[in-house]
Amino acid sequence: MNSSSSQRVLSGMRPTGQLHLGHFHGVLKNWLTLQHEYKCYFFVADWHALTTEYDNTSTVSQHVWDMVIDWLAVGINPSEATLFIQSKVPEHAELHLLLSMFTPLSWLERVPTYKDQQQKLQNKDLSTYGFLGYPLLQSADILIYKAGLVPVGEDQVAHIEFTRELARRFNHLYGREADFEDKVNEAIRKIGKKNAKIYKDLRKRYQEQGDNEALNTAQALVEAQQNVSLGDKKRLFGYLEGETKTILPEPEPLLTPVSKMPGLDGQKMSKSYHNTIALRESPTMVENKIRTMPTDPARIRRTDPGDPERCPVWQFHKIYSNQEVQTWVPAGCRSAGIGCLECKQPVIESILAELTPIRERAQRYLENPEVVHSILNEGCDKARTVARETLEEVREVMGLFYR
Repeated sequence: MNSSSSQRVLSGMRPTGQLHLGHFHGVLKNWLTLQHEYKCYFFVADWHALTTEYDNTSTVSQHVWDMVIDWLAVGINPSEATLFIQSKVPEHAELHLLLSMFTPLSWLERVPTYKDQQQKLQNKDLSTYGFLGYPLLQSADILIYKAGLVPVGEDQVAHIEFTRELARRFNHLYGREADFEDKVNEAIRKIGKKNAKIYKDLRKRYQEQGDNEALNTAQALVEAQQNVSLGDKKRLFGYLEGETKTILPEPEPLLTPVSKMPGLDGQKMSKSYHNTIALRESPTMVENKIRTMPTDPARIRRTDPGDPERCPVWQFHKIYSNQEVQTWVPAGCRSAGIGCLECKQPVIESILAELTPIRERAQRYLENPEVVHSILNEGCDKARTVARETLEEVREVMGLFYR
């Protein structure tokens, strides 16, 4: 993978409407960090929403709107990252179609989430072409931007490996040139004797010993060359690993920290469990939701001692409370020195402090919808420019380039 590609990060979210604290702590906090470190593309995966909600599309556009406002409200910065809507960049769909021409059905059927989702969503008819092919659409989303890194949880790593296999198959099928070796040798000559020797040594170390560090060093060496054309760079990248040009780079998973944000009932925070606190929740609702949270069932009366480990409120303290409060809560709970409402008050105050600026920023966007439209239009244009470049190259190597 070349170094410029490795600096490009792609991540998307299905539009489900207003976001909650689980989204903030599980995804958006990570995006806030990544947008300053990489060239980030964050997209609304509205086509992906249709793979399971194809019979319920009336709310999609409003959900898209609500989700993007929440992105902006938490601090995702359109001057740092490109924000766009998947369906506004039709190149995703064309690459998806072209990749489907050589993707074995067995590859799609073995994706772990395929059967898992069918089990979880038994009330829906998911025996559709779109649902079977959604991992392929995910791959197109990644490959169209030649993204080097994709932030995912452990359960999504298999999707990235699937994308890597697709890229490898594509490069094997379409990266071959009749005079490839002659062109590679000419490209090696162009980088100068000293660099040529280093390049060959690093290639040998990688191919004979599987030295990944040597591969990374060689890729960085190629990327740094100023007097080599893009086509020659692709040949040099490909020659490091085989006998083909690297047209679609293989992405790497960027493992995200596991979200420790529980729901109000102690389960995972999820709209389907009705246990969420929305990022734009009113202060009154936040307070009511925390005050009515279940606690240790052993604490029937105020004088009954409790066990924090059996109480969902304690999980919130682990996220929001300082060390002093985290010492005070277990001692007071186990001795019945504090009541449950007293224990909940610091959590209420911390969540309100976190959400107040988010809610205020969201309100400004709600009052100025043209700003949000402008951000998305500009982001879609930027994304399309990159996507078109990739697709032109893909069409050419697949023999679909007509002058």
